[in-house]
Amino acid sequence: MIRTPICDMLGIQYPVFQGGMAWISDGKLAAAVSNGGGLGIIAAGNAPAKIVREEIHIAKSLTDKPFGVNIMLMSPYADEIAALVCEERVAVVTTGAGNPSKYMENFRKAGIRVIPVVASVAMAKLMTGLGASALIAEGGESGGHVGELTTMVLVPMICDATDLPVLAAGGIVDGRGVAAAFLLGACGVQMGTRAGLGGVMRLLYMEKEPITAGAISEKLGISTARVAVLLKKLEAKGTISRLRDPADARKTLVQLTDSGMEWIQETWKKIRDQMGKMIDTIGEERLMEFIEVGIEIRKIMKELPEDVEELEGEDR
Repeated sequence: MIRTPICDMLGIQYPVFQGGMAWISDGKLAAAVSNGGGLGIIAAGNAPAKIVREEIHIAKSLTDKPFGVNIMLMSPYADEIAALVCEERVAVVTTGAGNPSKYMENFRKAGIRVIPVVASVAMAKLMTGLGASALIAEGGESGGHVGELTTMVLVPMICDATDLPVLAAGGIVDGRGVAAAFLLGACGVQMGTRAGLGGVMRLLYMEKEPITAGAISEKLGISTARVAVLLKKLEAKGTISRLRDPADARKTLVQLTDSGMEWIQETWKKIRDQMGKMIDTIGEERLMEFIEVGIEIRKIMKELPEDVEELEGEDR
């Protein structure tokens, strides 16, 4: 199993964070992820402190593993939530949609590991200087309040700008995305939507009543029409009937997890081997030159008019 510095820092088994999704990432989901070896995160969103406290207590009742709370800094309750996590001695706080500078000192005094979401090099350097434990480089593919840069572009920029551990977020849904994040310099990933599907999985095998599009639609916050299509496909494959039995469901999920991690390790080895062969053939310096040339070509292509006819009469 892949183990990185973020695992040792936080006392988790896998370098995987579950993203803080408002009104989806509750205490039950966070506890389930933490019990599974990752870092579960409760989303404060726009919820008042009373509700967030309840979710923290639910998580504490369900797991003795570390879990975190995500503070959405645009929330009118951000100050209250910041005070609450210090009071509750939450292991980890992630922040987003703003600058957490004014809370950093209190977080440190409470012994909380602070891992801000950053969307720029400037913010990464600021958070590094203020004592953040790690950073989450979140690209525009992610949901919520993010910047304009894509994950593929942002992650190596952040990794180059700080000595802190960096986690990649935004558009990562499977082993290929995880392997790419590691290659870009990250030591872990944060996944939101993928983790949110756990709520649907619980519905599929724990509910005794017939599964309806409305039930899943309410859980995920998407249209019943889209859910109906999903259910039809799952029924056709026999997935729902298999997951009805909790024991069979757990066995299926464990198999999927094990095979997924095996795939990540194999893919990561192939990537390293391929990069090693390229470096052995043309040298590391020459390889970097090729990469830089490719970036420049991409910049030029973006500046060209979309309509080829506009180029007529111009020097080419």
